[in-house]
Amino acid sequence: MTKIKLATVWLGGCSGCHMSFLDLDEWLIVLAAQVDIVYSPIADIKEYPEGVDVVLVEGAIANEEHLELIYKIRERTKTIISFGDCAVTGNVTALLNLSGGAEPALQLAYVQEADINQQIPHSPGIVPPLLDRVVPVHKVVDVDIYLPGCPPSASRIKAAIEPLLRGEKPAMDGRNMIKFG
Repeated sequence: MTKIKLATVWLGGCSGCHMSFLDLDEWLIVLAAQVDIVYSPIADIKEYPEGVDVVLVEGAIANEEHLELIYKIRERTKTIISFGDCAVTGNVTALLNLSGGAEPALQLAYVQEADINQQIPHSPGIVPPLLDRVVPVHKVVDVDIYLPGCPPSASRIKAAIEPLLRGEKPAMDGRNMIKFG
């Protein structure tokens, strides 16, 4: 049996979805026998590879680095799963949008509300520039499966991945699979 090439990606979010993924506990051993993890912050692989079968994308598109990576992911991946509320809706990450853009948000956080060192961080090549609007994944590329939750529970993650291992599309219906929060 050919193993599925599985990737996980962490964009603009808190990593709670990845923590929930790790809550799969013993089923991670079963999963590991059926997949090759080809990219993940958990595995610390630096370059997103070609020929990925399934990717779980956590987080919203919040900076130029995210934008570049999500286009690469779509080009190189068969099935993209928007993984968690930030990827599905923008959620907390998209609160930047209320400030009117990147510059006003940075001014507020680093100058107006700072007690000391009132300056906006500027490190080209180190800190990727923020976008003026934070958007969910589907606003930039086509998404195949939506897995809401903040974070989605381990059982919901398993219910989304397990059918894919059999070459089937998961049934993303019913309250347990589609509720937010």
